[in-house]
Amino acid sequence: MLVHPQFDPVAFHVGPLAVRWYGLMYLLAFTLVLVLGRWRIARGLTKLTNRDLDDLLFYCMLGTIVGGRLGYVVFYKAGHYLAHPLDLLKVWEGGMSFHGGLIGVMLAFLYFAMRRGFTFWQIADFGAPLVPTGLAAGRFGNFINGELWGRATDVPWAMVFPQAGDGVPRHPSQLYEVGGEGLLLFLVVWGFARRVRPDGAVSGVFLIGYGVVRFCVEFTREPDDFLGLLALHLSMGQWLSIPMVLSGIAILAWSYRKRPSRDAVVADVSSVAATR
Repeated sequence: MLVHPQFDPVAFHVGPLAVRWYGLMYLLAFTLVLVLGRWRIARGLTKLTNRDLDDLLFYCMLGTIVGGRLGYVVFYKAGHYLAHPLDLLKVWEGGMSFHGGLIGVMLAFLYFAMRRGFTFWQIADFGAPLVPTGLAAGRFGNFINGELWGRATDVPWAMVFPQAGDGVPRHPSQLYEVGGEGLLLFLVVWGFARRVRPDGAVSGVFLIGYGVVRFCVEFTREPDDFLGLLALHLSMGQWLSIPMVLSGIAILAWSYRKRPSRDAVVADVSSVAATR
């Protein structure tokens, strides 16, 4: 049996300012997106420029933070925040939703595409392979904080989270999510995106992959104590993941019914010529 290391949530201080590990994980996530995005741009896998990427990342940062917070409020604790609206601003107390953040990022993609003359799918398919590494960083931040722990178990790698206050060995579900939503999903989507695909196909694979992994991992994750399990003994995270999977399947099917765009064909020819 393992015991959570009880990391200090504050990584270091800069004068009176406390820099927290979770904030550093967000910084790492956006840095990884920037590095991987520049790699794709340098290899001609998109029409976006480095300047476009910088601007897109800024919009996505806003979409992640605002959407993640509002998603948590709407999906998880609507009643509490209706009764205490000022608590919405207390972001330091935690409370972010991936599904809300995803909606925020999609709106950022749409806004950016409309302003810069791209299609939504050009931006979404460019961004989808970059997201999983950021998810891995965020979930590792959850593990450092000792939050969002798993359900009770007797597996050999079970871990006691003192923050739970019950001394019960639990699944380190945050690390499962690092491996599933992060590394595994990255390998699948990044590998799929290395070849020219119809518009929307890469985004569809991402939605399916994330939804399936999240749905499965939720079986090992302790449900929120203020919600518990919902209908069919599924958690809120599972119910939110089901429409992701269905949407991903629909988008993937739709994308392969279309002919590849002219830009995609040109990019494919160029990539083949470059490898000879």
